[in-house]
Amino acid sequence: MMTVITNNQSTDNKKVPIHLKVTLTVKEAAEYSDIGINKLENLLRAPRCPFVLYVGNKKLVKRKEFEKFISESIEL
Repeated sequence: MMTVITNNQSTDNKKVPIHLKVTLTVKEAAEYSDIGINKLENLLRAPRCPFVLYVGNKKLVKRKEFEKFISESIEL
């Protein structure tokens, strides 16, 4: 009798933890920081936002710069 071994892991099981990602989606940044999506969208639209990265029409959040921005901010 021959046993066949298959790799049935989905790509969801191989996700990189948020704290190790270089960039985050707006949804991930909201979950990570407990800041609402609408507030994050407003921050990302600000001129010279230090933590926004545009990839085509998609907006990503640069995690380290975002963390620095939050740690240096008193109020959002």
